[in-house]
Amino acid sequence: PEDTVTSSFASFIRAARPEHLSPTVRQRSKRMILDSIGVGLVGSTTRVFDIALRYCRELYSSVAVSSVYGKPGVKLSPTLAAFTNGVATHSMDFDDTWHPATHPSGAILPALLAASQMLPSNTKPNGLDFLLAFNVGLEVQGRLMHFSTEAHDIPKRFHPPSVVGTLGSAAATAKLLSLSSAQCCHALGIAASLAGAPMANAATQAKPLHVGNATRLGLEAALLAGRGMEANPLILDDIPGCSGFSAFYSVYQPKALSVPGEHHEFLLEKQDIAFKRFPAHLGMHWVVDAALSVRNLFINYAGSFSPSLIRTIMLKIPVSKYINRPFPSSEHQARHSFQFNACAALLDGEVGLGSFSESSIHRQELRELLDKVVVEHPEDNVANFDKMYGEVALLLHSGDVLTGKCDTFYGHWRKPLSKESLLKKFRSNASHVLPEEKIEAIITMVDNLENLSDSSQL
Repeated sequence: PEDTVTSSFASFIRAARPEHLSPTVRQRSKRMILDSIGVGLVGSTTRVFDIALRYCRELYSSVAVSSVYGKPGVKLSPTLAAFTNGVATHSMDFDDTWHPATHPSGAILPALLAASQMLPSNTKPNGLDFLLAFNVGLEVQGRLMHFSTEAHDIPKRFHPPSVVGTLGSAAATAKLLSLSSAQCCHALGIAASLAGAPMANAATQAKPLHVGNATRLGLEAALLAGRGMEANPLILDDIPGCSGFSAFYSVYQPKALSVPGEHHEFLLEKQDIAFKRFPAHLGMHWVVDAALSVRNLFINYAGSFSPSLIRTIMLKIPVSKYINRPFPSSEHQARHSFQFNACAALLDGEVGLGSFSESSIHRQELRELLDKVVVEHPEDNVANFDKMYGEVALLLHSGDVLTGKCDTFYGHWRKPLSKESLLKKFRSNASHVLPEEKIEAIITMVDNLENLSDSSQL
């Protein structure tokens, strides 16, 4: 069918050209690619990644052509490499976040890396093709999330990358594989049937599977469409009595996506990405910055940080059940706990990789601080990454009250990480598995991605 929302998305995928990417979009997306590789590399050191990799190596045998983060010499089939690298990217909840809320890079980059290595040597996409496909995947995710007002708030029912990420991966891979418009339509339809994961698995080892599956299943959807599999060509349209993509949202108002041209503006042009400074749910970054602010006030007040002087720690946070965890007992729960991250920042003056170790989580002094936490949910503090704030108040035994508040943390799209900070994060993450010369080679390669003759080198 012509002139439908779904066909407009397919036409967009097919018609996008490198010249449609503005310098801002190119630069922002290259920052995302570099950061995502870094968090994938450090993620390859985690237990959940080891489980996923062992599963793929032991249970599947196929043509192994695609590389795995942090494992020199290990190759898997393209779809399993995408899955494993997607798990690595989200294994610490360290990957980028967009608004409306999703983790866009981890859902598409591993699929593109795997597909680049899969293609025959005479059809390898160049770096500019790769960058374009990455941005097509971002655009599809962003447009889909703007179809529903529900998507703007911190999710309650399903994890967004498992839905929009799967279709974004399908779109990005379809672009890289040069599928026809009809095939792109079918790829989106197939991907919709492979999408979805419940929020109940947040703060567990299963949550990284959401991103791993999104990037893998999107790649599979494109490969199936390229081989002739068909799906509903109206999957993104709002058809009364027949739910397509609208099955995921009770409020769904799709709009056609214009073919890119001189006047098309990619969403990444208007909406930058949030990069995380430490590996935890994005909401934690507000309370950590607020806690660090009030900690400095406390040290100026008392001369040092003395927990015995504190009677109550008041957190003013938005209502979000799955990240309101008073006493987390595992690293994944700790990454999703306002209380833990505020207290860790107060106690240590920072939050980093080591904050989520078993020994750190179960420290007696940290548990004593958690006992003092009281939570409030002000009406003006909404569960929305563009509007929320974090406030930490220390009520002292003396009767004095010290307060720190954060409206926009460093790394948020309104307060982006500097180039120096992003490179520092990447080098730190990559250094867990790569020597310095390879780290610098990746930085140079991503920085000059438009000039790379063969994207599989990445």
